[in-house]
Amino acid sequence: MADQAQTSPDDNGPDEETIRLATQIFNAAREGETENFRHWLEQGLPPNMRNQKGDSLLMLASYHGHVETTRVLLEQGADPELRNDNGQNPLAGAAFKGNLAMVRLLLENGAEVDGSSPDGKTALMYAAMFNHAEIVDYLLANGADRHARESRGMTAFDLATAMGADATPARLAE
Repeated sequence: MADQAQTSPDDNGPDEETIRLATQIFNAAREGETENFRHWLEQGLPPNMRNQKGDSLLMLASYHGHVETTRVLLEQGADPELRNDNGQNPLAGAAFKGNLAMVRLLLENGAEVDGSSPDGKTALMYAAMFNHAEIVDYLLANGADRHARESRGMTAFDLATAMGADATPARLAE
């Protein structure tokens, strides 16, 4: 299903041209088309535009590793804490993907180091589970709570151990 701009219940939905444009914009976020975003944002594109799944432009650009596009969106007011319909935030996505540069950029621009998804997982937990040691170190150095527990009561250490991560559990042990 193509990305679509959200519509109000009072109308019949977006027309074909609007859908085409929205699809182009969301694909540009996934592809990191920074210059297009510079232009579109100057022309009034809302920096927190979201698709039918609630993924913001920032979520898509950051998840796909486009640091410069993410920077432009943040500079133009994109909210680093805007979660999608599943409650996921851009920082957790960057930690999951192992993108330290993106984690840094998001934290420097207002992302909450311990922001969590509905199941209580934080960026530290994702970094630990997927053995991204540099990100674990960086998040801890920036105040991440190593004792935070997700909905089943597991800490980042517990999750990393359960996933068989070899480098991150030692960084989380006290």
